Amino acid sequence: MIHNKSLADWCQSHPLIGPLTRVEPVTWFNPALAPTAQALGDVPLSLADVDDASARLERFASYIQSAFPETQASAGIIESPLIALPRLQATLCAEEQLPVQGALWLKADNLLPISGSIKARGGIYEVLKHAEDLALAGGLIQPGACYSTLDSDAARAFFGQYSIAVGSTGNLGLSIGIMSARLGFKATVHMSADARQWKKDRLRACGVTVVEYQSDYSVAVEQGRQQAESDPKCHFVDDENSINLFLGYAVAARRLQHQLVSAGITVDALHPLFVYLPCGVGGGPGGVAFGLKQIFGDAVHCVFAEPTHSPCMLLGVYTGLHDEVSVYDFGIDNRTAADGLAVGRPSGFVGRSMQRLLDGYYTLSDEQMYRLLALLHAEEGLKLEPSALAGLPGFLRVLQEQQGYRQRLGLDAQRLANATHLVWGTGGSMVPAQEMDAYLEQGRTLLAAH
Repeated sequence: MIHNKSLADWCQSHPLIGPLTRVEPVTWFNPALAPTAQALGDVPLSLADVDDASARLERFASYIQSAFPETQASAGIIESPLIALPRLQATLCAEEQLPVQGALWLKADNLLPISGSIKARGGIYEVLKHAEDLALAGGLIQPGACYSTLDSDAARAFFGQYSIAVGSTGNLGLSIGIMSARLGFKATVHMSADARQWKKDRLRACGVTVVEYQSDYSVAVEQGRQQAESDPKCHFVDDENSINLFLGYAVAARRLQHQLVSAGITVDALHPLFVYLPCGVGGGPGGVAFGLKQIFGDAVHCVFAEPTHSPCMLLGVYTGLHDEVSVYDFGIDNRTAADGLAVGRPSGFVGRSMQRLLDGYYTLSDEQMYRLLALLHAEEGLKLEPSALAGLPGFLRVLQEQQGYRQRLGLDAQRLANATHLVWGTGGSMVPAQEMDAYLEQGRTLLAAH
């Protein structure tokens, strides 16, 4: 019995449960999608909160520029470029016998400095927010001061009195660990069995304590939480429920708004923006989607992508059980090459807050991620880690949709011709060359057999 119902009863009441348990790719467009102005009331945050987070990152820009020389060209602002993908778009549309409609772009968070993934947004922001709170309370800095003074032995000694802990499959741990250690905090990252060895090695090289588990993400998170509960000077970064992580991710929307204007891209009712976001526990894509809905309203359409073996957010929202259900409850094994998405239980905060703001969800196989990884490199010369490819087939799912979703939203041929499709490339630039070569070889083998 699964929440007082048999699997057969679940399959009858929720038809997608069958293919989900068979780990088949599925697409589900959200029937509960509501007008943005109405649905934003479900989220206990506002655009003012996003702008406050953006201002905090600007205050820290002088520190970041000092502590991380690779950010000097951007004056300490951690941001990624937009990259057009015309050749890949044409190839994928030809494979599916679809006309080329709109334009396909990559939001290249794989190129974010410091930790090389989308987690450099939320993870680094949460550490900086905690550091600012401590520094102001302790008199280390004054309001209006230049934060570059925090890149000093005195500041590191101050922060060294405190600890930061997090549970992670990899990329969040990198962002939290690297920034925490650089500030001087005692940092501990609890990592699940599916975390890549190179990520553990990089953290240890930065002076971070890495605790490894043979279990999955949820166990690593719980161990991190227990560490913090036993130490009043330890701050736990709660990937499942953190408002600060969420807001750090949401700042991306303001930055993207300016980039789209610079690229001459219009976003309005006649020129819709579709954004495809790989989803693990949900904090990263949830925060980005929240920020985008605040700025673009009903003109932006956000879709989450998950591995067939780890569809935790789709399962939670589709059943209405959110974080009360795990993929294991339905016999799904949560084993995927997309280590950043290997999560069995979703964030209840994100699922409940965003359930009327997201257009849809889909799943894809590891094999498809590897094929797309190799195809992206062949067509555009870009390298992403497997999980970052999850968003790439999203535009095809929209164009192939037959559930009445496009008709319901008035997404006619003209609007689709004017559309911008944005794939959020969540990580990959810091993958060691040997490991990336292995990814590419696996993808090319699958491409040849496809």
